[in-house]
Amino acid sequence: MSNSTNVRIPFVDLTIQHAPIQQELQQAIQSVLAKGDFVLGQALKDFEIAFAMACGTEQGVGVASGTDAIALGLQACNIGAGDEVILPANTFVATLIGVLRAGAKPVFVDCDPKTALIDLEAANKAVTPKTRAIIPVHLYGQMVSPLDLLKFAETHNVLIFEDAAQAHLAERDGYKAGGIGIAAAFSFYPSKNLGAFGDGGILVTKDADVAEKMRRLRNYGASYKYCHTDYGTNSRLDTLQAAVLHKKLPHLPMWNAQRLNIATLYDLELSPLASSGIIPIENQSGTGHVYHLYIIKIEDNCSIKRVQLQEKLNSNGIQTGIHYPIPCHLQPAFTNLGYQEGDFPHSEKLAQQILSLPMYPGLSSSQVKEVVAAIGFHSPLLTPNQR
Repeated sequence: MSNSTNVRIPFVDLTIQHAPIQQELQQAIQSVLAKGDFVLGQALKDFEIAFAMACGTEQGVGVASGTDAIALGLQACNIGAGDEVILPANTFVATLIGVLRAGAKPVFVDCDPKTALIDLEAANKAVTPKTRAIIPVHLYGQMVSPLDLLKFAETHNVLIFEDAAQAHLAERDGYKAGGIGIAAAFSFYPSKNLGAFGDGGILVTKDADVAEKMRRLRNYGASYKYCHTDYGTNSRLDTLQAAVLHKKLPHLPMWNAQRLNIATLYDLELSPLASSGIIPIENQSGTGHVYHLYIIKIEDNCSIKRVQLQEKLNSNGIQTGIHYPIPCHLQPAFTNLGYQEGDFPHSEKLAQQILSLPMYPGLSSSQVKEVVAAIGFHSPLLTPNQR
């Protein structure tokens, strides 16, 4: 697909949220520069506590990326060689890589075509005596049902390890993302709902032993300096990044609320298109959905194909994305896992249908309406003047 030379509505625009708090961010950075504690410094410790509390947990361990939060987090939960871990085929490849790096065997299951979240009925059928954990991926900002997950874990005596990389402060069934299972991994990639100025991640947990092992694993496996009790690595959230994230954290509820408002308007504007084959991914979480991404499906009965629609929007200066175009089980790097096309039809179908529309705090109502208008339809619920 060609790139638009005149981007009027970007897929993501971080400048809008950063501009009003620029002075706060600069002060946070200057504070770290003055102290010089760039690795495992005080700002990191402060942020770890604050973020864990925001998730309804007690312990936070900052690491270099969300992928490391999964890989090291699973190890901290004593999951490794000989263990099977259930995960959805419809997820970013980092979930899979985390399982493989922990030494466990990934066992894919299909997704629910309405929500794109893991199908727990399919997961029930995938459990074996070797199953140690399930990774519910809270995809696009919507949590997998905590009540259903807890029932699943109790039935099969397995651990819940949440991939909450896209679900900062999401809620469902009275639970917050990160507060359901033994531990949860978050990413602070810049475009996330809470994003750093580079890569970063965190593991949150209520289990002090898991947290302590995680601290060792991220720091060369050291119980204390030069005493290495675990086979660890170097994966620490930089103090500078933690300081930035801590300053942004109090603004996150407002930013999430803006995302929900934007999604609500998208839903309204797009509703007349349902009969034409344009269907948003279903929200089953109400106001607990934090909409890291806003996804529509272009179904088979639609008069325009996805590639044509994406080109059309691009030619109008509107950037879009696809999350994700190739399911994990069909990625070329992982053919050794033994999966093939047709194994998970819902995930494979979604990969051909989904399109991510612009979504970020500060996206205006007029821009949302412009995006929908560029798709080629107009909502009968609003007059031209209201547009």
